[in-house]
Amino acid sequence: MLVFSIIASALAPGLALLTYFYLKDRYDQEPLHMVIKVFLLGVLVVFPVMILQRGMILWLGDHPVVQSLLVSAGIEEFLKWFVMYHIIFNHTEFDEPYDGILYAAAISLGFATVENLLYAWYSQAAFGPMFLRALLPVSGHAMFGVIMGYYIGHARFSGESRKRFYLALSFIVPWIWHGLYDLILNLLTHTWIWFIVPLMVLLWYGGMGKISRANNRSPFRFINREEEINT
Repeated sequence: MLVFSIIASALAPGLALLTYFYLKDRYDQEPLHMVIKVFLLGVLVVFPVMILQRGMILWLGDHPVVQSLLVSAGIEEFLKWFVMYHIIFNHTEFDEPYDGILYAAAISLGFATVENLLYAWYSQAAFGPMFLRALLPVSGHAMFGVIMGYYIGHARFSGESRKRFYLALSFIVPWIWHGLYDLILNLLTHTWIWFIVPLMVLLWYGGMGKISRANNRSPFRFINREEEINT
């Protein structure tokens, strides 16, 4: 029973957030099997991340700034971006800007769910710490995914002259936010909560705006409106 409770508490936040982002797709919902596949890709990303992070620590050391910006944020966001670009970016199902947000959030939440499961399993965490992790690391990864996906959506539906610019932003911007998040945790060991909470509020506020703007740029928005008028 304890094992079941640990697994359930670790899986619930990521699956709940994934469901939320799936339902936020207003005009042309993605095939559920595609979203699940991308979520599982996020799960698989954990293993190369762990290997690369171990190698980076042995090479560069574990200084908090290096750990935050390169070992944690840099490697994690780059590999998630790598999967998005090489597997999702040119996929036929990626047919509206919001799809970038959904798929990037799915990858991030797959990654965060495994991370959460490992933490719960090895620490035998109680409800309080697991609830805090749902509000912070899992939610944080979701927001980094929203930011990444927002700019990838821009890149997918922009002209060639702007495509590289938005692709660069799709990695750089979530990397900066993720690095800032980790810097707060690693450097402000006693007062981190006073900085993390405002940061998360800011990320969620900005993320909700990006979701709304991405939906508003959907080509299916006008098709659906015409169908409603005709009926």
